[in-house]
Amino acid sequence: MANTILSSGVRNNLLTLQQTTAQQSVIQNRLATGKKVNSAIDNPVNYFTSASLNDRSSQLTGLLDGISNGIQTIQSASKGIDGVTKLVQSLQSTVKQAQADAAQNRPTKAGTALANATEAAVTSKSLKDIALDKRIGSAGDTAVSTATPASAGDLGIDTTATPSLGISITVGTTTYTASFASANTTVRDVVNEINKSGLATAFVDEKGQLNVKGTGSETVAFGFGSGANGGAAITDAQAGGDNAAIGFSALDAVVGTSTITSSNVTSAVRSNLIQQFNDLRDQIDKLAKDSSYNGINLLAGDRLSIVFNEKTGTNQTKLEIQGSTLSAANLGIDQAVNTQLAGFVNFQNDLDLEKATQSLTGALTSLKSLASTLGSNLSVAQTRQDFTKELVNTLKIGADNLVLADPNEEGASLLALNTRQQLSQTALSLANQADQGVLRLFG
Repeated sequence: MANTILSSGVRNNLLTLQQTTAQQSVIQNRLATGKKVNSAIDNPVNYFTSASLNDRSSQLTGLLDGISNGIQTIQSASKGIDGVTKLVQSLQSTVKQAQADAAQNRPTKAGTALANATEAAVTSKSLKDIALDKRIGSAGDTAVSTATPASAGDLGIDTTATPSLGISITVGTTTYTASFASANTTVRDVVNEINKSGLATAFVDEKGQLNVKGTGSETVAFGFGSGANGGAAITDAQAGGDNAAIGFSALDAVVGTSTITSSNVTSAVRSNLIQQFNDLRDQIDKLAKDSSYNGINLLAGDRLSIVFNEKTGTNQTKLEIQGSTLSAANLGIDQAVNTQLAGFVNFQNDLDLEKATQSLTGALTSLKSLASTLGSNLSVAQTRQDFTKELVNTLKIGADNLVLADPNEEGASLLALNTRQQLSQTALSLANQADQGVLRLFG
């Protein structure tokens, strides 16, 4: 079959039409897929770079779920700490209620009477006033002198030989000592001096007896003495040298001071608060155990690991959070009881209640420190979550910029190609008409 011979004009217009059609096909494909690079053939660099960016974006998107779970785990532990803090504050309130009710077991001792009915009859004063007004001693005293209308009387200490008096009060590991001049000192002055100690209080009752009472529940060692100077008087007081003079006999054979012990009478109000205290204490352990999320409890000593990037080994970035075992015992909160036992809070003992108050304050400090640590870790995790989301968005935009087509540009190009196609078709028709003109010469 013989080849058809096309004129030069027809062939050129036909080639142009074929090129335009091919370009239309490419642009139509871009508009259909939305991409200007659909395969490595279109643009190898852009295609593989975009694929790499999309792959990293997908990996980071997968890590966002782990970061979100980590944040929820931290928040769960933080809520647990908030709850425990409220329970500790409730424990503080319970202790304050116990402290508001006066202890019934405070050590109290009444000495022998410092005044008698005969003195009351001749002075027309009460036994209490007679005892308070009596002097501790006088110059050259060798015996007790009774009160008369003209004299207040004294307790028989020679103020010339021992011009100084002293007291010693010991409660637990705390000791209060004081010395003062013996001349013209009265029982009232001694009472006032004892009341200055803060460890015990003193008063004279209607029977004329000097009473010493501990301000707390602890045993009180009380001594009264005299000496040539203040130091000697305090030393004598610590040995209970003149306890008998103010109505107190030396009860302790070792140190000589009167040992005033608890009355062992319990406060019903304090007893009733013990169960409330222990119930609140138990709830601390239970609340801490319930502060888990997705099987991880940072208040039970569990460890949380939050991965932030898609790499492995030393190039991997992550946040490691080691939890703490939170319990009443670890916070230093002991159980409450009604008696004196080591390792427990005796609600009948003022000193124990004060120690419990200090322990609860320390527990709140520990909780604040733990909450601060979790808050710092939560801030890091949330910051990395926001950063990862923004990075994923950046990667996707970068990948799209390399392969996506601009629909406006492609639409304009297709319109131009359609116009060119129409013109090419017209040019081809004109070229054919020119060739037909030659035939008319033979008509």
